[in-house]
Order: sequence, then structure tokens, then C-alpha cells
Amino acid sequence: MSDPAPHLLIVDDDERIRGLLRKFLARHGFLVSVARDAAHARRVLAGLEFDLIVMDVMMPGEDGVALTRALRETLTTPILLLTARGETDDRIAGFEAGADDYLPKPFEPKELLLRINAILRRMPEPEPEGAAPKVLALGPVRYDMERAELTQDGTPIRLTATETQLMRIFSQNLRQAVSRAKLVIDLGRDQGQAQERAVDVQITRLRRKIEADPKQPRYLQTVRGEGYMLAPD
Repeated sequence: MSDPAPHLLIVDDDERIRGLLRKFLARHGFLVSVARDAAHARRVLAGLEFDLIVMDVMMPGEDGVALTRALRETLTTPILLLTARGETDDRIAGFEAGADDYLPKPFEPKELLLRINAILRRMPEPEPEGAAPKVLALGPVRYDMERAELTQDGTPIRLTATETQLMRIFSQNLRQAVSRAKLVIDLGRDQGQAQERAVDVQITRLRRKIEADPKQPRYLQTVRGEGYMLAPD
């Protein structure tokens, strides 16, 4: 039996764009639902689970960045932001809110498809049956390498898709520095200083989840001139 088609939610106040994206993505094998604004998206999300959310930033009322920030309190579903704003500061604001990727308008539908597939490939694979657990100790925090799960005192800590992939990369390179440029490549991002800065933002968010004092990290360390390194107990 083949795997079920990934289910996407498109959130955009432009009816024409919603329709075009729905048809295009459906032709490429996705199940697609749509929402016209943040309030509509909340109602849809209350009743359905999605594999990825594609969301416009510039919406009336609650914008896409604010909705992303709110959803991150309870959801780990990957979020790809779309916006006419292409400046670095706007991209960083999206990543700080918890977005997994960012695509400025106008864009080619094929590029959107590539971004969506790249994000979905970063999602954790199902745990192999009978696999022996490999757990890293990060103070009171534990990271199960097989399950790609982070917990503290038995309580799950939600990770976004990008944070999950970062933990996988670091756990495969324990006590070895991984450069920002390599992280950009492994995350499936376009290369460049803006994306390296976006990685810095994601590292900051991840540190808040695993460090007692994120400003003086003990486990997810900065190696000057080389990158970042995970050093568990």
C-alpha cells in the first residue's frame, strides 16, 4: 500500500492565489485545503491535522508572522511563509516566529514545490521496530536519537521540523563543529549570508529548549570560526 498523500493547508487572503496554488499542488499529488485568513485557518486546524502549512504573511487582521508565533505554542507542523517582502529583516522575523522556510513573492510555482518537498523530506522517519534507543543527556533534557524526540523530566518538548533536523545533524556529529554553511546546505536552503543568519536564529530558538541559560550555552556550543557543536553529558 502506498503512503497517503501529504495534506497541505494554504492560508492566503487572495482568492485567486488560493485557487491557483490548490490546483497546482493537487496536480503534483498533494491533498490541499485552504483558508482565507488567520481566523479561518484556526478553525480548519482545530479539526484537521496537516503535514505542512503554506501561509501568506501580508493578511488583514492577524498576519502570517503573528499566526505562526501563536501556532508554535501548540503545533510542530512545518510552516512555509509567503510574502512580497524579501528583505533580510523580514525573513528573520519569520524564522524567529517559528517558520521553517520563507519564499518571497513573486515566485515560480515550481520553486514552491521544491521548497515544500525539501521541508517534508526533513521530517523525522518512523522509528524502526525493535531499534535500541539511543538517548543523549543534556542536563535535565533528554534527546532520543531514534525517535527524534526531546523531553525534560519525561515531558515532551515540541520541536519544529527545522529544529528536529538540526538535532539530527548535531547528533550525527557529536562533539564536532558543524559550519553554518553546511547547516544551510543540509537544511535544503539556498546558500548565502542571509540563510546563515537565519540558521543563527534557529540555533537561538533551539537553545531556549535545551539550555538552562541559552545566553551561556553548555550543550549547543558556538565554536569560534568553525560553527556549532552539540556536546552532551
